[in-house]
Amino acid sequence: MFVKICGITTEEDGLLAVALGANAVGFVFAPSKRQVTAMAARDIARRLPPETLTVGVFRNETAQRVVDITHEAGLKAAQLHGHETAEDSMYVARHVPLMVKAFAPGAMGLDNVNDYGAHAVMLDGPSPGSGEVFDWSLTEGMPSNTRIILAGGLHADNVADGIRTVRPWGVDVSSGVEKSPGRKDSTKMRRFIENARAAGRQVEKRPGHDVDPDGNFPYDWMEE
Repeated sequence: MFVKICGITTEEDGLLAVALGANAVGFVFAPSKRQVTAMAARDIARRLPPETLTVGVFRNETAQRVVDITHEAGLKAAQLHGHETAEDSMYVARHVPLMVKAFAPGAMGLDNVNDYGAHAVMLDGPSPGSGEVFDWSLTEGMPSNTRIILAGGLHADNVADGIRTVRPWGVDVSSGVEKSPGRKDSTKMRRFIENARAAGRQVEKRPGHDVDPDGNFPYDWMEE
């Protein structure tokens, strides 16, 4: 089970998330209490282990600016979390190593998800960052071979239920492992990662959801 800890604002929290077993950390560049600058993200990312997937999170930003900031910060992936068009998403996907496109369940774009060029699709609630859980049954129509990252109101006590219901390739959490906005809680992160991994071992994987033996992001992401 791929685990991403989002909303990282300090080197301490980034290193701790990785030490506890997170595969990826996210840096928010969209307006948010967890917003960071490209320079701050770069300073943190360069101190993380090289196998860590570092992700910049953007919302309704121009495609070129997403690419520029991702490279300026030295990150390995961009996550588009707004109403980006398929054309802009495809442009980003061609110019950064990896791209994740977020949708709310039932969004129009999900009917043509392959047009966005995303390496993975994140399913989040209609109000990203709100910490609210959406109706997981709405994910039932997702293509079986799509790498799904489940987000939206997850925390240590409900992540196992979410994994059993949705059978995602990965999970993403931010506010659910915080002690205050932008400051992570070590106990909450540890419990979240442990519970996610335990649940992941118990559910049948969707087709195309294989990861490498160490639980990191698939090698074929880097080969494309």
